[in-house]
Amino acid sequence: MRHAYLICYDIATPKRLRIVHKTLKGFGDPLQFSVFRCELTKLELHDLRERLAGVLHDDEDRVMIANLGPINGRGDESIEFWGAPLSLAPDRGPTIV
Repeated sequence: MRHAYLICYDIATPKRLRIVHKTLKGFGDPLQFSVFRCELTKLELHDLRERLAGVLHDDEDRVMIANLGPINGRGDESIEFWGAPLSLAPDRGPTIV
């Protein structure tokens, strides 16, 4: 059964921040800067945790994973948005100026 998860993070270095962001994009959708909503099975959640554990530095970085409940249930109705929609810069390679 899939559950909805809210995943938030504070990462100390730009390099690890990019890796964490890219990893989470493979599992869910960005809602705000450093906040993702993911619909995951237990196995997918375990896989995500393993991938993040290989990147994070416990003494500098922080990740919060909140289980919002089953999708098609409370998990789908747990988040309310107000204000301007998120506008993320497109993923692109290096910029030469």
